[in-house]
Amino acid sequence: MSKVALVTGGARGIGLGIAEALAREACSLVITGRRPAENCIAAVEGLRRHGTQVEYFQSDVSSPIARRTLLEYVRERMGSLDLLVNNAGIAPPTRADILEASEQSFDQVIAANLKGPYFLTQAVAQWMIEQKKADPAYSGCIVYISSVSATLASISRGEYCISKAGIAMATKLWALRLAEFGIHVYEVRPGIVATSMTEGVREKYDAVIETELLEKRWGKPEDIGKAVAMLVRGDLPYATGSVLVLDGGLTLQRL
Repeated sequence: MSKVALVTGGARGIGLGIAEALAREACSLVITGRRPAENCIAAVEGLRRHGTQVEYFQSDVSSPIARRTLLEYVRERMGSLDLLVNNAGIAPPTRADILEASEQSFDQVIAANLKGPYFLTQAVAQWMIEQKKADPAYSGCIVYISSVSATLASISRGEYCISKAGIAMATKLWALRLAEFGIHVYEVRPGIVATSMTEGVREKYDAVIETELLEKRWGKPEDIGKAVAMLVRGDLPYATGSVLVLDGGLTLQRL
């Protein structure tokens, strides 16, 4: 029986790259996003071409009610869940110096990028433990998609950096708590990836790539997808709690 994966923000960008990699691994998929289903038809149909079951469910992980409804849908449609990929996230509505940034923006970004994934993990972890108790052979996996902004400070988007730093700690916490149940937890930390989120600052990042990266190219969503697929296959054993940095060498310390 194929594994069942839930990928938040899975209809575009990095999330779609992850969903495509998992579809190629014959995973059954539920992908979510805040856009209406009719806006994601092309993404869903593209994933289904791999011959696996793919469902889209409109959901906002920052909402407790939406998270509960989402998991009820996954239970109803799939009956089980083996993998959660916490990928959904937002940039600040406006890039603003931290001396001027609004509390409203902070609350919005933290709710979507940190609070929502944290409590979605809590609910999924309880379900995974339930499955493990019913079947000792069951093996769950949770992956957080973070960012190099977990450690690199950007004073024009402080709330985003703080949200990703929180995700880094959430990975450690859940890896520690769920180890006794054989549920592995990882953080994948992308660098500069070509998505709609980075399109508006392309010129800035072109310069960073030229001067700071060891690999002189933009990251691609499929780069992240390949890493997540590796974790799902179990190709990186003995490594729960680990951080995979996929940034072309951006954060490599050097003299």
